[in-house]
Amino acid sequence: MATQAKRRRVAGLAGSEDPAPVASFLSWCRRVGLELSPKVAVSRQGTVAGYGMVARESVQPGELLFAVPRAALLSQHTCSISGLLERERGALQSQSGWVPLLLALLHELQAPASPWSPYFALWPELGRLEHPMFWPEEERRRLLQGTGVPEAVEKDLANIRSEYYSIVLPFMEAHPDLFSPRVRSLELYRQLVALVMAYSFQEPLEEEDDEKEPNSPLMVPAADVLNHLANHNANLEYSPNCLRMVATQPIPKGHEIFNTYGQMANWQLIHMYGFTEPYPDNTDDTADIQMVTVREAALQGTKVEAERLLLYERWDFLCKLEMVGEEGAFVIGREEVLTEEELAMTLKVLCMPAEEFREFKDQDGWGDDKREEDSLTITNIPKLKASWRQLLRDSVLLTLQTYATDLKTEQDLLSSKEVYATLSWREQQALQVRYGQKMILHQLLELTN
Repeated sequence: MATQAKRRRVAGLAGSEDPAPVASFLSWCRRVGLELSPKVAVSRQGTVAGYGMVARESVQPGELLFAVPRAALLSQHTCSISGLLERERGALQSQSGWVPLLLALLHELQAPASPWSPYFALWPELGRLEHPMFWPEEERRRLLQGTGVPEAVEKDLANIRSEYYSIVLPFMEAHPDLFSPRVRSLELYRQLVALVMAYSFQEPLEEEDDEKEPNSPLMVPAADVLNHLANHNANLEYSPNCLRMVATQPIPKGHEIFNTYGQMANWQLIHMYGFTEPYPDNTDDTADIQMVTVREAALQGTKVEAERLLLYERWDFLCKLEMVGEEGAFVIGREEVLTEEELAMTLKVLCMPAEEFREFKDQDGWGDDKREEDSLTITNIPKLKASWRQLLRDSVLLTLQTYATDLKTEQDLLSSKEVYATLSWREQQALQVRYGQKMILHQLLELTN
């Protein structure tokens, strides 16, 4: 899925850069049967960043913008080494499930006659991707402390390294005729992981297939040219023969066409795609309160060892009910708590009188009728029991302490266009992540006052 990060062309590893990538790409589209509506254009003009798609004429909801035949998709099933990848499927299993696609990309990128070469010419320059995994560690921690992004990136980097050395490199070394030495590089592999993270699509399972493993990611030419907005105006539809991008809103002539990557908070956008939506545009933004932070806030209120032991007993019971975990988070949106059931149960169990907890535990949490006054909608939070509000408030205050700066500092940076313009691109993006999260947390503070 295309990003709003600064998008520059990638020079194909097999040869020289094409001087007219859009013309070559459109010619390739015609050859492979990828039909673009005459009402749309692939362009750098009039887009939020790099290549995008713009309406040449006004478009109505329901109109087809383009259709991508399945044969034009780039995946482990369509690449020129698909047979080998299928035979070796067992050896290529990994936590991410992306290894076969990544090997397909590593092969096609260096293949002199890859059918996808004109498509690769529209890719961003791999060495200039803006995902935080490519920022120096010190900068990443300094700018994104408290947001959850540094921790997510550290996990990614460890998994990528492990996957590369245990699965990918041995496979490439076993097939030297298919993978030249120049693609046997951890750095290139990391760049392609980021590219798949940002540009690939995952076909949803049919409802009756819910129990199956999720579908493998796909590269979808043309679809990944579109940039993202929460308030998007187009959507990708999957059908047996092709993938269709369809307008969902009226799009005036000259306006950019935007897809959506799903309901993504700004911390997820910067982590996976390398950009954010400026406040207050991202209506899907969220802030996390770590589950263990609520436990820590509750422990602050205990005075003697017996109270502390009872609190840990309550926590263990919540773990048994699968309401909390050591690495989980309660997710707070602008208008609702997205993890309402888990947070409501946690506040209830940690705040109920000791005798009531014993009875509740004996019943294994059954007989718990959800009451309307316990609802965690934003409008209802001021009506919660005082003990619930206090625990929630203490948890928010502890969460705010994990950031390096306070809300006032962020507001001062954002309120002055001159000051904001002096910030680097990374500083601006990180500021948007921090500010959006803190605004949600401060709203909670006001509601629990």
